[in-house]
Amino acid sequence: MNSNTFRLAALAVAAGPVALLAAVPAHAAPATPTTGGEGRASAVVLRTGLDVSLLNKSVQVPLKVTLNEVQAPASAEKTALSVNVDGVEGGAPVSILRADVATANATVDEHRAEGYTNLAKARIHVPGLPVLSLIEVEKVTSKAVCEVGRKPVAESNVLGHVAVLGKKVTLSAGGPTRVAVPGVGEVSLDLSKTVTTERTAAATALQLKVSVNPLNLNVAEVEGEVTLAEATCETPKGPKTPEKPKTPEEPGTTDGGSTGGDVKTQTGSDTGTAPTEANLAETGGSSTTPYIAGGAALLLAVGAGATVLARRRAGSQG
Repeated sequence: MNSNTFRLAALAVAAGPVALLAAVPAHAAPATPTTGGEGRASAVVLRTGLDVSLLNKSVQVPLKVTLNEVQAPASAEKTALSVNVDGVEGGAPVSILRADVATANATVDEHRAEGYTNLAKARIHVPGLPVLSLIEVEKVTSKAVCEVGRKPVAESNVLGHVAVLGKKVTLSAGGPTRVAVPGVGEVSLDLSKTVTTERTAAATALQLKVSVNPLNLNVAEVEGEVTLAEATCETPKGPKTPEKPKTPEEPGTTDGGSTGGDVKTQTGSDTGTAPTEANLAETGGSSTTPYIAGGAALLLAVGAGATVLARRRAGSQG
């Protein structure tokens, strides 16, 4: 094989792996973001947990009532304006709450969860007090917002006047407000309670602890709690982070590549000076050629001398 043939073969072997790498496409594609854990939200206009004792406590009736309670992941809204109960006041229905506005909303998506409650011009009654309102409020709202990447927020507002057992009261955020009416009972109010954690929030506009004992109304005692305008939320986990696409290997990093492996690319040109061994291979010679040539010349000389001597001997004999 001459030097040109060797160079072409070596270049073909070295370039083979590079061409293979370039022909293989990168199949990895960016991952599609997927929704993580769902957030949660809830809202309720009114919730009661009262125990009603009738006829000198001979009969006890639990009074558990909710108005416009909604919960999400499935976003929802309710706007009922009243709720009645039966069987606790001589068999007559009792209107627990009436309002001009009573709205509860709960919405959730992959980035945000929110609960919201709005109550306006509302009056709440309990059994035994058919005329006197337990509490009257002009407007109360609560909101809880939990958003991915942000701290949860809870807020409540009590706007306008508030009256408890017929008395106007000034509420304080520093502690409960107590209202006592002789012959009727006592109510303790907590104003605008809010709680937040790393992923949750809760807000309550008003929470009442009730203990009333109306006389001569066939109701011996009403005790328990009433909650107005409550909202809660829990932060969604958010969409998952997309995986980074895989990068195909760079040419030359695999064994046998143009810069790696045992085969090296030939950089000499056809017009350059070839190595001595290549010239020998090109002419068919080897390192013993001079000796063979010398021996052949000596043999030729000896043969020529013998021929001359033979001719002289033949001439002298003739």
